Amino acid sequence: MNGNDHVFLKCAWRLIPFMMFLYLLNFLDRVNVGFAALTMNRDLGFTPEIYGFGAGMLFFSYAFFQLPANLVFERLGARRWVFCMLVTWGLISAANAFLQNATSFYVLRFLLGAAEAGFFPGMIYYLTLWFPQAYRARFIAMFMTAQPFAFIIGGPLSTLILDMDGVAGLRGWQWLFLIEGLPAVLLSFAVLRWLPDGPATASWLTRDEKAAIASRLAAEDTAERRDLWPALLDARIWALGFVGFGQNCAAYGVGLWFPQMVQAMGFSTRATGFVVALPFVAVMVAMVLWARSSDTRGERVWHVALPFLLAAAGFMAASVSSSDVLVLVVLTVVLVSLDAGMGVFWTLPSAFLSGSAAAGAIALIRTISALGGFAGPSIVGLLRGSTGDYAAAMAALGCGLVLAALLVLGLGKAIGSRKVQLS
Repeated sequence: MNGNDHVFLKCAWRLIPFMMFLYLLNFLDRVNVGFAALTMNRDLGFTPEIYGFGAGMLFFSYAFFQLPANLVFERLGARRWVFCMLVTWGLISAANAFLQNATSFYVLRFLLGAAEAGFFPGMIYYLTLWFPQAYRARFIAMFMTAQPFAFIIGGPLSTLILDMDGVAGLRGWQWLFLIEGLPAVLLSFAVLRWLPDGPATASWLTRDEKAAIASRLAAEDTAERRDLWPALLDARIWALGFVGFGQNCAAYGVGLWFPQMVQAMGFSTRATGFVVALPFVAVMVAMVLWARSSDTRGERVWHVALPFLLAAAGFMAASVSSSDVLVLVVLTVVLVSLDAGMGVFWTLPSAFLSGSAAAGAIALIRTISALGGFAGPSIVGLLRGSTGDYAAAMAALGCGLVLAALLVLGLGKAIGSRKVQLS
């Protein structure tokens, strides 16, 4: 460990738990529709096609607003921009409690995607302002463990809230959107106090610590590009976007339908929440350990590709299995593998970009990949509606992941990230 590395651990302890909590609320407000659907679809008469299209609609606007939102993030600063995002998405998420029909479902999901668009890519860029490459994969992965944690607490919590059916004249799914949406509005005020724009404005860092961070990051900055527009035209960025598209297509394709898959196996609504939560305990552990392995070995590309290939194999097994127990086991493998390499994946752009180029490129990659979040649930809805089961959908998602893995392997030499400097 470098003599100044203690300052990066200090920053991690101050920043990452709070960032994780913000992302927990962000992700929960994005995917709680999967649990609401256990009763909402029946109440509102939503078919599999309507639900799949509406669930995926969020990612259409989410993709479209990624780049402008991240450029605003860079210019306005983390405190003010994250505050604005939390207030907006919290109110829109809570407004889902008043859905009336498919049209209102589509509109609110579209607006929620637009409101959330800048948060995740902004946080990935934000971490590059604080941490050198040797720590980046593990700290990004720690931040991203909020995703599986949202399912761990969201599954049981959401299905318990669904039991509030009839309280104050509201259905359980309406209470779910209200209870899980409004906390983001309240937490937004904590952002103004606890989230500095960068090391230079952090009151809890000494002058020497700020200088140590700046010196270490400057010494590592061998980026090929720092200007925005050349980075946006870089073929490697577009290719990474399509890698992310394959992962998002699979992750949200299975994630937003997983509660309904489990319920169809004969579990009660309450039991479904607990069954859905179990695989995500393993996901959290795998994300951190796999990212640490990548940092320790200084290897990136295979740490992204191997989990994709394992998840693809799991999808194929699920598509041909007739055993509910086996399907649950292989889907657990799928869920663990899908997220394991993503902390590593998001270190790839900053291996050859910095400054405005990195902020814009991360947003562009997220733009392309987020469209997978629209495509995945829609594909599952269409194939389930036409075939009556999930087999064809699982096979389709698996094929997409194989292509994503092959693409990231092909990019390895061009990215120059097979090895990273650890000292």
